Amino acid sequence: MSKALEDADEKLDLFVDRLDTPIGEPFIVADGQGNLRAVDWADYETRMRNLLRLHYGKQGFRLKPCVNPNGLTCAISRYFDGELNSIDTLPVQTEGTLFQRTVWRALRTIPCGTTVYYSKLAAQVARPKAIRAVGSANGSNPVGIVVPCHRVIGADGSLTGYGGGIERKRWLLEHERAVPK
Repeated sequence: MSKALEDADEKLDLFVDRLDTPIGEPFIVADGQGNLRAVDWADYETRMRNLLRLHYGKQGFRLKPCVNPNGLTCAISRYFDGELNSIDTLPVQTEGTLFQRTVWRALRTIPCGTTVYYSKLAAQVARPKAIRAVGSANGSNPVGIVVPCHRVIGADGSLTGYGGGIERKRWLLEHERAVPK
């Protein structure tokens, strides 16, 4: 839990919306300042709630239904409608270790329509031998799609793990015209 929340002994209000997409229904979770805190699939709601508890404490947050918090749902909807760059500059605020947040920032630099290997991502964060740690950080990304962990693939070009399932990863890469050959 962040020090500010501990000190304030307050709950963080998080606003949650849902979106229909061709590959399922993601939850869009934002804070009161309009930052994305989580994007995860409805069929993985338990995982998302556990992640929020891990980052903000069991009693450290409150989820409130909200329509299109700060325009985030509409921006993500535009991505699914083909306006692929609509998510590039969405504000993201995540908890996690310094290493995880470093990896997540690096993920945002992967251009739409491209993929990178885990080894390249490890080198990019100045930890070339930490390929597994990078993979673990990639897998614990709380803001899927916007922080494009789906753009990281195996060194052999395989579509390795994705928290939303390999078929969603394949669809996202095809949508972005980045399916590895």
